[in-house]
Amino acid sequence: MKAFITPGVSTARLHGNYILHTRLENNLSDESTGDSSSSMSRRSLIEKTKQSVIGATLASPITEPANAASKSRSDGYPVQYSEREWAYMLSGSQYNILRQGGTERPYSSILEGEERDGIYQCAGCKTPLFSSSMKFHSGTGWPSFAACSEGVEVENVNAFQANLAGAEVRCATCGGHLGDVFNDGFLFVNTPAFKTGKRYCIDGAALIFKPSDSSEDVYGDTPPPRKNNDEMMPSFLQPPKINPTNR
Repeated sequence: MKAFITPGVSTARLHGNYILHTRLENNLSDESTGDSSSSMSRRSLIEKTKQSVIGATLASPITEPANAASKSRSDGYPVQYSEREWAYMLSGSQYNILRQGGTERPYSSILEGEERDGIYQCAGCKTPLFSSSMKFHSGTGWPSFAACSEGVEVENVNAFQANLAGAEVRCATCGGHLGDVFNDGFLFVNTPAFKTGKRYCIDGAALIFKPSDSSEDVYGDTPPPRKNNDEMMPSFLQPPKINPTNR
């Protein structure tokens, strides 16, 4: 794992603090941020909490865009392409996340529910980033990991920012934005994160899953299977089940 330095405190890292407070208020319920119908992204949730959290702790005006990048995503990285080439090579959601630092909606990636053994690679350059042995279900709606591989680069921030706002995570090979890492792993009892103390909150569209059984690769920008109406409705609103009779 490598580190990169960016100046100042980025308001784009407040999602970890938001999730932490929400989980505690809901008695650590896994459903604390699991509303799949919500159109809010991690960054939009940040915008709603940054005035109360950052304003109170740092007492400074907020002028930085939520998804601003303070270090080039190309300079100094082994794999480089022009923005036109990246836009041609990647899908729309892949480009938005990897090259522009965007964030997908929660529960919008098929990889959030992926449980098979395998390796998660960068969708931009195929660099191995995470092992399935470190994946766990955080209830946030984004694929979560307790540890990363050497192919991951983590923003070098001070301890205060790391605990309050987390740090950006990038692919160390192409500089693509992957997500954020937070120091709230202790919240997730009986998961690998409880031991490492880390939660890598990753956008699924930035990843490609390569199963160990050599089956077909799974691209993270693929949406999960759509549930039928009965599965989405509360049990008391579902129509009664009718068993066919034999004639």
